Amino acid sequence: QVQLVESGGGLVQAGGSLRLSCAASGRTFSMYVMGWFRQAPGKEREFVATINSSGGSAYYADSVKGRFTISRDNAKNTVYLQMNSLKPGDTAVYYCAGGGRYSVSPNSYDFWGQGTQVTVSS
Repeated sequence: QVQLVESGGGLVQAGGSLRLSCAASGRTFSMYVMGWFRQAPGKEREFVATINSSGGSAYYADSVKGRFTISRDNAKNTVYLQMNSLKPGDTAVYYCAGGGRYSVSPNSYDFWGQGTQVTVSS
């Protein structure tokens, strides 16, 4: 089993940037599709971005396309989410997840991190 630990969350003003990191344990990280999801208070967990095992393909939610970039470094067992032009509506707990399917559904991911809070002030 792979364990995931997110970091990099915090408080930022609208228009600012944050870079989230998700470090994975284990030697099989490069086999997995990795994704980022987020959950705001009172809302369901929603898809943000996903990247295939090699890092050669990524897909984004329409709400973040052009502002967020997902990437991975398989040598460091880490996946990143660069978030630019942040909006108050991006405020949520952000989770990284890993699994075998390149999918926007959280049900396709087998293991999850504990989450990191991102708060964007207006």
